[in-house]
Order: sequence, then C-alpha cells, then structure tokens
Amino acid sequence: MNQGIRTVIYPVKDIARSRALYRTLLGVEPYTDQGYYVGFQVGDQEIGLDPNGHKAGMTGYYHVDDIERSLQSLMDSGAQMQQEIKDVGGGRLIASAKDLDGHIVGLIQTG
Repeated sequence: MNQGIRTVIYPVKDIARSRALYRTLLGVEPYTDQGYYVGFQVGDQEIGLDPNGHKAGMTGYYHVDDIERSLQSLMDSGAQMQQEIKDVGGGRLIASAKDLDGHIVGLIQTG
C-alpha cells in the first residue's frame, strides 16, 4: 500500500544554519540531529535536512508497506534501479528508481 509522500528532504549546504532556520520555521526541535542528517517530525510528515542531498537529486519519499514489492512494481513498469534497498537504521529501508522520464522516485518503508 502506498501511503503517499510523507518525507521531504531538503538538500542543504550549511546544516547548522539550516537547522536553526527550519527549527524556527517549523516550531519544533529536531527528533534527530546528526552531521549527516537533521530530521523534524511535524504531524505525520518528516522534514529532513541532508548536507549530501545535492548529489542524490531527490527530495521526497513515497511511504510504502512493502518496499520490495513496490520497487519490483516500478521495475516491472519500466523504471530503472537508482539505489537498491538500503537499511538506514531505526527500522527504515529506502530505495529509489528512475521513472521513464528520468525522475527519481524514492521509496521508504518504516519498521
């Protein structure tokens, strides 16, 4: 089941300044605050800051119940593998594919 885009990642160049800006904008403290990622939970949506995000070329993840099945469905529909399923900790699995027009489609399954 596709739960829609509930995670938005902003590529940032200065994570410290961006953390302060988004803390003020969102009115909440980050739930995770690492040098490689800062994440804010706002309702059922996650807003993330990624200092390496410019290389990834993607800013959103579709939340899915079964990442293997969802990724295979994309491949069966003509998408190309961008990133195989990867465990990023905390029970989260991510993967991505390029659609027919070269757009990156991110998938995330939370434990």
